[in-house]
Amino acid sequence: MIVQDVINHLHHLAPLAYAEDFDNVGLLVGDKNQKITGVLVTLDTLEDVVDEAIEKNCNLIVSFHPIIFKGLKKLTGKNYVERVAIKAIRHNISIFAIHTALDNAFQGVNSIICDQLELKNKRILIPQKETIKKLTTYVPKANAEELRTQLFEAGAGDIGNYASCSFNSEGKGTYKGNDESNPTIGVKGKLHTEDETMVSVTYKKHVESSVLKALFDAHPYEEVAYEVITLENTNQKIGMGMIGELDSEQSERQFLGYVKEKMNAGVVRHSKLLNKPVKKVAVLGGSGSFAIGAAKAAGADVFITADLKYHDFFSAENKIVLADIGHYESEQFTKTFLVDYLSKKITNFAIILSNTNTNPVKYL
Repeated sequence: MIVQDVINHLHHLAPLAYAEDFDNVGLLVGDKNQKITGVLVTLDTLEDVVDEAIEKNCNLIVSFHPIIFKGLKKLTGKNYVERVAIKAIRHNISIFAIHTALDNAFQGVNSIICDQLELKNKRILIPQKETIKKLTTYVPKANAEELRTQLFEAGAGDIGNYASCSFNSEGKGTYKGNDESNPTIGVKGKLHTEDETMVSVTYKKHVESSVLKALFDAHPYEEVAYEVITLENTNQKIGMGMIGELDSEQSERQFLGYVKEKMNAGVVRHSKLLNKPVKKVAVLGGSGSFAIGAAKAAGADVFITADLKYHDFFSAENKIVLADIGHYESEQFTKTFLVDYLSKKITNFAIILSNTNTNPVKYL
């Protein structure tokens, strides 16, 4: 097994196409074709984690957070980021980061929080925009069925709980090839009219290369006429944050104590309590102040996140309780989830959970 094999499994769980633009995900250090001796899964790739990988004979580190976030102009070891990169390179250790791709995945970070809190009826809080595309092409009527089949196999045509979805309309196509042409049907230099089928399918943007390859491979024409547009439709399975419901209502104090226990939080910072029962809960792992408005709009009684600043708490405006449980605390179960996921996909050697606690925040 090589590094790329593990990456393929992670792409299936959380396609990198849905990572945020500001992020730095993917293979950050190493060779995708390198044979794997072991995989170590961590939340952060620090020097201690690289040492642990060396000790446990793991030459691939799967990290939630990217160790290289901003551009590096030098590798002199002057800070912890450069030292990690240098040590990993010296010991032929690859580093892969998944970060906001997993944040935006339906079975990702926020689903893990919901499951930890036993929330039901989970749905995405802020669906990501521009994730669905539409392909329209024109093909001889006799070739339409085969083309559709190839497009479906490449990942096109899935809409919610339905597969092999397309729209088809028949009409007349015309073309006249020049002296350089080599028409599959008709004669160059002469106007040709062909009974054609217009085929339209939608697809998720992360499969676009596969869909277009299938189009060009299956289409009989020398020159393929096609159109690709990005739709405004939202994909309810991709996006930031999640909202769910408790089985039964709890008081605010009872619920915050429950959160502290379930999330192993040293402390819970929160806005003013409203003396209202808690039933609907919004969550967003990591820094989530940008989603306060969405949590209020969704009717959440409590919004659980991290890294809230002093003025962020004013945004509660007596409409919601904001709860900051800590950045590490909100994401700590992610690495266990990744180990379980990869262990089910890869059975010929162990996927190792890092024992290194990378939380930089300590409490008295």
